[in-house]
Amino acid sequence: MGARFEEIDWQETPIGAISLRRRRDPLLGVDVYEVKLDDEYLMSSLFTVAEEELARLGLAELPGSGFDVVVGGLGLGCTARAALDDPRVRSSIVVEGLPEVVDWHRRGLLPLSGSLTGDPRNRFVRGDFFAMAASAPGFDPEVPGRRFHAILLDIDHSPRHVLDSGHADFYTPAGLRRLAAHLHPGGVFALWSDDPPDADFTATLDEVFETAQAHVVPFDNPYGGGRSANTIYVSRLPAQ
Repeated sequence: MGARFEEIDWQETPIGAISLRRRRDPLLGVDVYEVKLDDEYLMSSLFTVAEEELARLGLAELPGSGFDVVVGGLGLGCTARAALDDPRVRSSIVVEGLPEVVDWHRRGLLPLSGSLTGDPRNRFVRGDFFAMAASAPGFDPEVPGRRFHAILLDIDHSPRHVLDSGHADFYTPAGLRRLAAHLHPGGVFALWSDDPPDADFTATLDEVFETAQAHVVPFDNPYGGGRSANTIYVSRLPAQ
């Protein structure tokens, strides 16, 4: 392999072949890290604005400090790092279903790996986020039934475009109520989506949470010289 491209890791998983690649972009003069599932691109280090805004917008809804946070989906680590950059965060559990992705960070293969593994507030938990959300024990195997101040989710492409058909029930009122049981009163659920704002899904959030809002997050797309956008949904439970 030449210096301009490297396949850092490739592993077969139950949902397909996942690979971590690094390539040098000659136009931008930067190293780009990309994750692919089979032939589908899941994420790129060129486009992390919305992943970071997922944490910032979600946590901005919370008053006070001493927050315990769950991040659903580790990926390149952008959402987890942005959450930990908020000094009000006391602890963070990052739930990741693929041990290969956790291993990338434990081996220091990504730019943010060291800052995540070296932060004493942060802990990786291997597990199925959606199964944990639907269960009574919840997200912390060490403290079953533990509640959190914020849950930040970036796994599926959107509520309508899921990576696994088994995830679809999560985005219903019943599924979201099961998730909400793991939040403190006044707690926040925030969700990243690759699709434009979906009025039907916002209405679904409104059935469960006191407030729900869809934020459009634009970002520069150097390919074609244009702009792209993702959506961040932020919803909050009543304080009492």
